Amino acid sequence: MICRRRKVPDVDTQIQRIIDESEEKDALYIGRWRRPVNTAIDIKGSIHDDTAAQDLGLRGGTVAGSIHMELFPPLPLKAFGQHWFDQGSLSLYFLDPTTDREEVRAVVAVPSSGASDVQVPVWMERPSGVKICEGTAAVGNPGEPSALLTRDLNRFPPGELRILAQVSVGDQFPETEVRVTPEMQDKRVKATTDPLPWYTSDSPWGGPMATIVNVVDIIHQPFYAYIRQLEGTSAVGLFGAIEVRNINGPVLVDKPYRAGGHIVNLGQTPRTEYVWFKTYVNDGTGQRVAEVRMMNRMMKASSPLYQ
Repeated sequence: MICRRRKVPDVDTQIQRIIDESEEKDALYIGRWRRPVNTAIDIKGSIHDDTAAQDLGLRGGTVAGSIHMELFPPLPLKAFGQHWFDQGSLSLYFLDPTTDREEVRAVVAVPSSGASDVQVPVWMERPSGVKICEGTAAVGNPGEPSALLTRDLNRFPPGELRILAQVSVGDQFPETEVRVTPEMQDKRVKATTDPLPWYTSDSPWGGPMATIVNVVDIIHQPFYAYIRQLEGTSAVGLFGAIEVRNINGPVLVDKPYRAGGHIVNLGQTPRTEYVWFKTYVNDGTGQRVAEVRMMNRMMKASSPLYQ
């Protein structure tokens, strides 16, 4: 896809300033320390609610994985250029949940000079060095699978599932119309740790582009519509992994899309049942704009089926 480039000097200056904020050291682009806000802390009974999370053995309400993903865009922008928003991916497996305003930073390996189709390791870490997530970022067609596509999804057999007993691999989600509304975007921009001027002003692709949180929110709507209509699936859930892939991107604000998808895999651990699914958004012509691959964990201790 050839993007429409518009000269917006003030915006270009802001973008360059954001790119220059990161440090280059030991073949790594290292972002500034950030304190992501748990914007869902008031949703009672969710994994983001302090009381509910502590009842399940966590330190407190967790910051959503998609919120952590919003620390990354300035680094792939520096590594790959703006083509990353046309045809790029960010693929993360979450290792250690954080609570409201805990300090973290994003790290992206520096790609080979001049490479136009390349994939590099990425991660996010605490000041102690403990990783809270790890994975890959890529641009173009690197010729190798992303971090999530290399995972062995059959490592934990599903066994006898209770919460997800009615879910089957291959189940399709009916297509639905979705849109990132200006209200959604405005709310997210006010909370994000790394706002790009393209989130609120004209961008090289036309109007403002959606933040990663909003992209994830609209693309996985078909999954939630599907899961809510099944009996017995009520349980506290959390994101275990997310991959956002722009194919003819980016997703733009206030533009209608068609979203759908299907179940990829099911399994369980001693504390959770989990489901992998893949969703997409197409534009009005049927062209694929972006895809999301996710793993949702359902906490067994929160379900009456395990009481």
